[in-house]
Amino acid sequence: MYKCTLPVAVALASLSLGAQAAGFVEDSKASVTARNFYINSDNRNGTANPSKQEEWGQGFIFNFTSGYTQGTVGFGVDAIGLTGFRLDSGKGTHYNPTSTAKGGTVFPTDSDGRAVDDFSSLGVTGKVKISKTEAKLGVLQPKLPVVTYNDGRLLPQTFEGGQITSNEIDNLTLIGGKLEHAKGRNSTNMDSLTIAAPSGGTPNRRSNAFYYAGADYKLSKDLLLQYYYGNLDDFYKQHFLGLTHNLALPVGSLKSDLRYFYSDSDGKNASTEGRLAGYRASGYQNNGEVDNRTWSAKFTYSLGSHALSAGYQRVNGTSDFPFLNQGDGASAYLITDVQIGKFLRAGERTWLAQYAYDFAALGVPGLTANAIYLKGTNVNAPGSDRSEWERDFSLAYVVQEGTFKGLGLQWRNAALRSDAVNQRDQDENRLIVSYTYNFF
Repeated sequence: MYKCTLPVAVALASLSLGAQAAGFVEDSKASVTARNFYINSDNRNGTANPSKQEEWGQGFIFNFTSGYTQGTVGFGVDAIGLTGFRLDSGKGTHYNPTSTAKGGTVFPTDSDGRAVDDFSSLGVTGKVKISKTEAKLGVLQPKLPVVTYNDGRLLPQTFEGGQITSNEIDNLTLIGGKLEHAKGRNSTNMDSLTIAAPSGGTPNRRSNAFYYAGADYKLSKDLLLQYYYGNLDDFYKQHFLGLTHNLALPVGSLKSDLRYFYSDSDGKNASTEGRLAGYRASGYQNNGEVDNRTWSAKFTYSLGSHALSAGYQRVNGTSDFPFLNQGDGASAYLITDVQIGKFLRAGERTWLAQYAYDFAALGVPGLTANAIYLKGTNVNAPGSDRSEWERDFSLAYVVQEGTFKGLGLQWRNAALRSDAVNQRDQDENRLIVSYTYNFF
């Protein structure tokens, strides 16, 4: 377990409190989110465990964001507190099949193989601001094309490192940083970083350095251009180009989302000796070396309460799409990263269709529905290419007024059918009740 940079953050906080603290206090925000989360996964065919996963818990997410002290150099401190309580989880339904995982789908695993009764963690971040440039050191939750935190369970994933964000030039945001550790959504430990290893082998080696940098340039109010670079030391280097455009039509509007990733091997992953030592990537006939080019296009037409999307993604190269993945739940910035699958296997070609509806037009504000279908083909595998499909449906409601204003209710249902190697068919239901209370 890695000890976080709490002393550094506390020192920065002390400096800020010692300075003129008007902005520090007046601009501070604090909230707590209560999240009740239930998940039931029925893994249908195949022999690999488990056949069923089912867990239910109550989580609390406390967020504190300070303002900055006044002066040329402003100091501040942020904090995030996470705690989860087990409401239901049996030994037979807690099991997690991944060899690198240290817990079930929601909770960490106790010494007897069962889910723990509760788990908690605290993260602190010190920050400094000069003009329109901000530096942070400590616990981070980046949401960028080359690294994005996962919030798909009871508690969110967090990372640890440093980041600088600059908005000195109008319409241009520059970001750079280094991450050293990650804490999984079902864990209390900060562990070093890695990617998905080939199935059936030993766990991967790990790295303590993920470097990233990028730029968001708003060419106009409707057009955003992006470039990002990510490098997990001794594993992979990745370049990303993105374009997002909103076009107003005589009837409705059209949003275009174009993405391209170029990923190549780095350091020990580039050598046979390094890959044999455990610096490997998943894929087919790639001997564990990163070799991937993934591009996608998604178009969404919106008219009133309706939104209809169509998209296509192609994964080229001999390795699967690489991204930070500790084996305990991770997100990839792909249009195909959905409830169960990610459709990122070597050679895979995926098309999707999606429909969303806002019931406000029918007099029920706060109620929304969303359905998506994805079909992936040409998955490289021994013997012949494989295919898979997934269908997701979600229904969500947020109370709009009254005593329970802001209370969120959500049901998410998904079905995955796949003949990819080591992938079982799966049906899944999630029930989520959430409420955020703002202290100030």
